[in-house]
Amino acid sequence: MTIVTLTTDWGTKDFYLANVKGGLLKAIPQIQIVDISHQIPSFDIYQASFVLKNSYKSFPANTIHIIGVNSESSIETPHIVIFHENQYFIGADNGIFSLIFDEKPTKIVEIDIIQESDKFTFSTKDVFVKVSQHIASGKPLDDLGFVKDSIHKLMSFEPIIESDNETTSIIGKVIYIDRYENAITNIRKTLFDEVGKGRRFTISFNSFNNNIKQISQSYGDVAISEMLAVFGTNDLLEIAINQGNAGSLLGLRFDSKVRISFLKM
Repeated sequence: MTIVTLTTDWGTKDFYLANVKGGLLKAIPQIQIVDISHQIPSFDIYQASFVLKNSYKSFPANTIHIIGVNSESSIETPHIVIFHENQYFIGADNGIFSLIFDEKPTKIVEIDIIQESDKFTFSTKDVFVKVSQHIASGKPLDDLGFVKDSIHKLMSFEPIIESDNETTSIIGKVIYIDRYENAITNIRKTLFDEVGKGRRFTISFNSFNNNIKQISQSYGDVAISEMLAVFGTNDLLEIAINQGNAGSLLGLRFDSKVRISFLKM
């Protein structure tokens, strides 16, 4: 059975999702379609990359991942198919793949196939379904177009380290707000441990009134409605409120700055 996942910004109100699922079911009779998310903000490849990056490794080998976010093709952003870590990825080369992968993908092919429709506004249905069918049938990726050496790269903001006479600080930012409004940052536990070295610290954001001085192991470690900091399953620092909405209540949103200040030894 072929597994195909869908990550899009279509929502569920319109016919787009049904069109693509119907096309996949006709093209690949033995198929299992998995919805990763259809609630990505419109055209937001940063949010799409975060969701897929934290999802794809859970799937079996040879899973096909279709990305229907900002997927229109152009000379600068051609359609590509990637084989990496024993999985396939189909989308536009608009920089999203550089955000998903930490290293150069194993194989990159620029797609050059004839689509049946003369409309060029729905490439996920008219191109990506055909590419998925090609992969599912066991045909070589090279038959789909031209092998490429690289992908378009976007710069992702990395935390920075600052020091003064009294403190050493990690300055990061919020990169994702989940449906519970937990604010997920780009600060990894490995960086926290490397810089902190077991020292006392303060996590601050938005104002000096918002500060946290310990890392919790779970959301329930604090009383209901209290804020906390925790490293989630992806080892990224989260700012949350136990059974509350940190994003709204604490004024945290995408790109909000988060600072961790460690006292000097």
